[in-house]
Amino acid sequence: MSDQRTWTRRNVLRTSGTVAGVGVMAGCIDGDDGGDDTDDGSNDGPYTVTMQPVGDVEFSSVPETWAANNGSWADMGIALGQEPPTAMYLARRYHTQYYDDIPGVSVDPAEDDIESLWDDELTREEFIELSNAVDVFVMDPNFLKGRADWSDNDIEQVEATGTPFFGNSIFSQGYGWHEDYDYLSLYEAFEKLAEMFQEEERYEEFDTLHDEFQSNLEEVVPSDDPPSVAIVWPQEGDSFLPYVIEEGTSFKHLRDLGVEDALANTGVKDFHSNRGAIDYETLLEVDPENLLLRSERYQSREAFEQDVVEPMKDHDVAQQLTAVQNDDVYRAGPLYQGPIINLAVTQQLAEQLYGIEEELYDPQEVSDIVNGDF
Repeated sequence: MSDQRTWTRRNVLRTSGTVAGVGVMAGCIDGDDGGDDTDDGSNDGPYTVTMQPVGDVEFSSVPETWAANNGSWADMGIALGQEPPTAMYLARRYHTQYYDDIPGVSVDPAEDDIESLWDDELTREEFIELSNAVDVFVMDPNFLKGRADWSDNDIEQVEATGTPFFGNSIFSQGYGWHEDYDYLSLYEAFEKLAEMFQEEERYEEFDTLHDEFQSNLEEVVPSDDPPSVAIVWPQEGDSFLPYVIEEGTSFKHLRDLGVEDALANTGVKDFHSNRGAIDYETLLEVDPENLLLRSERYQSREAFEQDVVEPMKDHDVAQQLTAVQNDDVYRAGPLYQGPIINLAVTQQLAEQLYGIEEELYDPQEVSDIVNGDF
């Protein structure tokens, strides 16, 4: 997509079809089919937000309903005081349980209330129908072309409804289709979404809190001899998807914690780049001090110990791993992290890897920002 293309919310004729079930999926929309051109006066008129790869996106009013690609952007929206997105690619990968540690911030389990668009496949028709219920697709159109085999024509037909795309694939830099435009850090992306929702003041408060958090973290992270970790995603049959730490936002907490990537200097290739898997024998050859496991679904520490760690102790090969013998097998944190979830998982792993007991950020301060008490 050209960076020069500008999309104006509601300035094009929208499809007149109504999706069966979209009203239920999106929640109560007060009879508004999404085609209303009125302005409620909540902002001073049209405004434009610029972000690669979508370019200049002009909004006639602040979006009220939205769809998000993943939990990174959904979490940003919650941090900015918004309602959760109506739909996502895979709602089960948005782990809202991390909000349990934040007083006054609660989002029901995503898979209960947010429609998953990718239960089977992502289709153009599905998005055209959804455009009647949402004001913006917070998604990178290049992801749809790179991972869902969409064509440029598919993207153009969805955009022709008047619901624009606004997103950048920030979670990983390992995909080949994501090499020809600038990557955004978590807080750069967060700032762009704040501009879209006209919540710049909330963003600034979070940015200040994050700077304080980073300063506190520097006091915890050792300057030398960092712990080694291997990040993998268990599959069926003693198979694991390996993840090599890179600059994507899904690894921000690990970079900030200063860990040494045990897989980085081996022959193991990152899953994002080659879609390969490894087994216990390969893990034993690497034998990291700490084994960090990702999962599609959230698990409490207790459930993780029972369902994942205990079986490893009974496995012929797994029980030989140093991390298993020393009880250093932990949840790695979700693939998709916005500012709130990132704070929570970084704190959690700091406690596990470095044995700290103090809070590195104030959960009440997070709550205050989300709820506008600042």
